Amino acid sequence: MAMMPMAIILLVAILLAGGVSSAESSYIEYNTTQRIVPGKINVHLVPHSHDDVGWLKTVDQYYFGGNNSIRGACVQNVLDSVISALFDDKNRKFIYVEMAFFQRWWRQQSNAKKIKVKELVNSGQLEFINGGMCMHDEATPHYIDLIDQTTLGHKYIKDEFNQIPRVGWQIDPFGHSAVQAYLLGAELGFDSLFFARIDYQDRAKRLKEKTLEVVWQGSKSLGSSSQIFTGIFPRHYDPPDGFTFEINDVSPPIQDDVLLFDYNVQERVNDFIAAALAQANVTRTNHIMWAMGTDFRYQYANSWFRQMDKFIHYVNQDGRINALYSTPSIYTDAKYAENVQWPLKTDDFFPYADKPNAYWTGYFTSRPAFKGYVRVLSAYYLAARQLEFFKGRSASGPNTEALADALAIAQHHDAVSGTERQHVAADYALRLSIGYKEAEKVVATSLAFLADSRSSTEQKNSVTSFQQCPLLNISFCPPSEAALSSGKSLVIIIYNSLGWKREETIRIPVSSERVVVKDSEGREIESQLIPLSNSTVRIRSQYIKAYLGKKPREIAKYWVAFSVSVPPLGFSTYIVATTKET
Repeated sequence: MAMMPMAIILLVAILLAGGVSSAESSYIEYNTTQRIVPGKINVHLVPHSHDDVGWLKTVDQYYFGGNNSIRGACVQNVLDSVISALFDDKNRKFIYVEMAFFQRWWRQQSNAKKIKVKELVNSGQLEFINGGMCMHDEATPHYIDLIDQTTLGHKYIKDEFNQIPRVGWQIDPFGHSAVQAYLLGAELGFDSLFFARIDYQDRAKRLKEKTLEVVWQGSKSLGSSSQIFTGIFPRHYDPPDGFTFEINDVSPPIQDDVLLFDYNVQERVNDFIAAALAQANVTRTNHIMWAMGTDFRYQYANSWFRQMDKFIHYVNQDGRINALYSTPSIYTDAKYAENVQWPLKTDDFFPYADKPNAYWTGYFTSRPAFKGYVRVLSAYYLAARQLEFFKGRSASGPNTEALADALAIAQHHDAVSGTERQHVAADYALRLSIGYKEAEKVVATSLAFLADSRSSTEQKNSVTSFQQCPLLNISFCPPSEAALSSGKSLVIIIYNSLGWKREETIRIPVSSERVVVKDSEGREIESQLIPLSNSTVRIRSQYIKAYLGKKPREIAKYWVAFSVSVPPLGFSTYIVATTKET
């Protein structure tokens, strides 16, 4: 009789074990329907990939997956994989930022594929956020360059998709400028702005006071007429720990097949809810955002979307909180609907430190030659665009597009900032040089056309040939040296790209001391001859050989300096001629 209880226990255990083994594994249709539930914490899952337009690899290497010994990153794979995953479920969403990459991908798609992608954009599954050619730096570029690169990207989106981005997404630049808030935010028409990098002490204080989300008035003069809702992520621009799902990531996936070991649905749901509650405790309103992605993720998008499908399905079945596929636009609308009064921010988020004694300020001055090159070509691009407009763009001739693209990419927060690797910096500089060479032709032909039009309204074809001197900084200008040494006159055109009259002093190298300067009416004007020192001549020869691969034919001996007056958005003509020997 003493053995009976044990037999019953064994029998029960066998029956229970048999019950588990008889369970069925079948297809599960995950409910990912987007919905916002009032009264519950709503977790907005925002799938994204942060794709640097150059950093450890060049922009093209990042796109096609080259040089993977440095980093295994291929943006082409990201876009191919994401688009395919969006087709599989109409509730899935994805945001994309860098138009420099998207343009490269778009050019290679079939017309049938383009039609389907446009449907994704129109339905809101694929949303363009920020929308510039790159995610620009906010400390080192000129504000005109920021406007230009953003305009270039937005024009592309408008032309191809008839869409206008409405949210700023500056998640990775190393600190943030008030100019971004009002000029590249509110004045651009954005409804909100989101980023990640602020000083670690500032973040700690804001977490404690629930002030990570603010209204940012970046302009003292414009005030509330140009303010923007701004959200700062509670950590970096990646998900909470345990919720990254690239194919090689270590976060535990949901295992919901009852026939397999390690079934963990409730455990992972509890983890999700705990992370959501932790973020809700430092966030105002019941809406929180998870940035579901980080650098160059979604190269295998199904590994992300499969897990997010499951989390949305099982978390919503649990019922304690609500999870949904979302975008920053949807999140912004939800925040606006709460009608909450937000803290006010009026100054910069500079300087940025991510830990004690680790201020990210060296990049303000790093790679000064490249920073200077970008700034010089930015001014040149402004003039080239104006002259291109005055003459009229040729359907088949040179244009300013290559320089525009190169300058746009150069505003990236790992480009003009100087934080890129050396071979990447060389790639940026090469693109700028190629763009300049083509824009130089635009400037030359346009000025020739305008000069000929002024001198003879009946002349049909431009015959004047203009050369430019990009190496004046090392006292090198072959046209001025060669022309004057052979006893000819030199016509100099000075163009003013600004909107006001300018009085400047210019100087050009010459080989002869017998020179005179005249204005366009033939009147001699005051000029000064400045001898070049021996050290200047030696340095000049050294740099010319480095630049051209050979020493110059002519040896400049003097600078001739004279004052010029140039009308706004116009040009003036001066003549430098040799004088007769006396």
